[in-house]
Amino acid sequence: MISVNPTTEKQIAEYPDHSGEQVEQFLDDGAAAKKEWRRSSFQKRASLMREVTNLLRQRQGELARLMTAEMGKPIVAAEAEIAKCAGCCEYFSEHAEKFLAQIPAPSDAWHSYVKFEPVGLVLAIMPWNFPFWQVFRFAAPALMAGNVGLLKHAPNVPGCALAIADIFNDAGFPPGAFSSVLISDNAIAQHLAGHPAVDAVTLTGSEKAGSRVAAEAGGALKKTVMELGGSDAFIVLADAQIESVAKSAAEARCLNNGQSCIAAKRFIVEESVAAKFESAIVAVMNAFRIGDPMDRATQIGPLARLDLLENLDHQVRHSVRQGAKLLAGGNRLERKGFFYPPTVLSDVHPGMVAFDEETFGPVAAIIRAKDAADAVRLANLSRYGLGASIWTNDLARAEALAGQLECGSVFVNGPVKSDPRLPFGGIKKSGWGRELGEFGIREFVNVKTVWIGK
Repeated sequence: MISVNPTTEKQIAEYPDHSGEQVEQFLDDGAAAKKEWRRSSFQKRASLMREVTNLLRQRQGELARLMTAEMGKPIVAAEAEIAKCAGCCEYFSEHAEKFLAQIPAPSDAWHSYVKFEPVGLVLAIMPWNFPFWQVFRFAAPALMAGNVGLLKHAPNVPGCALAIADIFNDAGFPPGAFSSVLISDNAIAQHLAGHPAVDAVTLTGSEKAGSRVAAEAGGALKKTVMELGGSDAFIVLADAQIESVAKSAAEARCLNNGQSCIAAKRFIVEESVAAKFESAIVAVMNAFRIGDPMDRATQIGPLARLDLLENLDHQVRHSVRQGAKLLAGGNRLERKGFFYPPTVLSDVHPGMVAFDEETFGPVAAIIRAKDAADAVRLANLSRYGLGASIWTNDLARAEALAGQLECGSVFVNGPVKSDPRLPFGGIKKSGWGRELGEFGIREFVNVKTVWIGK
């Protein structure tokens, strides 16, 4: 397993895959740890999770630099990601006990109630684009609920995977409570989902990866949570403040170099303000500073891998051949590293690649809508259903439209984002289940009814 710096295209380090025997040892360790950890008190779990919070804050700089080196995230954003992870751990250390408190359930019994118990060992198959946040948003609630975790991270961020395991180990979690296994073969990782030692599976990744792992886990009757692809709609109504909305639109599209499942991708704009919006977003996109992600002034760094760059370039070129108009960008930059410029496509319609597929990079597809009803129709005309945003001065109207959108979350006058306090996840081909918040921590628990007769 080799990590490559996407800015320089040079090898950072080489890590050997764990052998079959080592993988089995990780599973054995997790199976042993879950017996002890499930009996631990919330006070003990919270104490150790607060230590994780402290270590994340103490190591913020070095962890951010590691992330930037391995996948190209601008350093300022990388530091913010570590801070967000620390906040997530702190949040669940404070609220897990309340979220999982026993609930009275009146019935014909003398006493009946519902209690929440951990399911056991949760296998987490995680992506590279938010190499710390994706892991901690699963790990913080899962471990606070009394589960243990085994992380199979993306092959291009092995250093991040091992650093996360070190944090839990250094914080004092018992051996086997959280481990990182290095596996570059996706088929092996897929089969782990059906392993007898694994009690549940969570995956964040592509639609294809999700369907394969879900099939393996389903065949073994394992609970799963799947957060898959997205092609989020960014709906701009005619009464919106176009200049400021265009700035938010460009920032939402280029978050994390455009490599985010919940980044705005399809910009659905009412016809009467479409030309003004196009002009404004092009100006903002063209002004972004592209460069070395270790430079604190850089706003957009490289894509994480060469194959991702080549696929994005293919999607843009195919969309143009299908009739989309190129307003900005559209050509790979002639420089070292996997850089792709902020790109704007207009006249995009259903049936085009830029409308139908997820574009994982800084490419904005602008779709014109006749009116608000047509905008909702176009937004829902997607196999994905992760998030959406509506931009308008009429909040009552926006709230009514939010109820018509087919997705897991709707943000009004703000970009879609994840927050430890709010449930996060999608519908349709964007997956199922929820992470974060009270609903997220209850995904990997046994909801047990207790009935006591007189």
